[in-house]
Amino acid sequence: MTSQVSSPADQQRSPGSPAKEVRRLERVVIRFAGDSGDGMQLTGDRFTSETAAFGNDLST
Repeated sequence: MTSQVSSPADQQRSPGSPAKEVRRLERVVIRFAGDSGDGMQLTGDRFTSETAAFGNDLST
């Protein structure tokens, strides 16, 4: 699995500025946490769908 990592400063670049640095990572752990009623099931479902659409491996 490869992922692109960027900082919030990269997201605020002007159109003419140099390209952001892209780092390829072998493994990434992302954890979501919340209470009942916070939408955690929906968040997990959407994250799983988007991650799979980009061709990344995923386990839950």
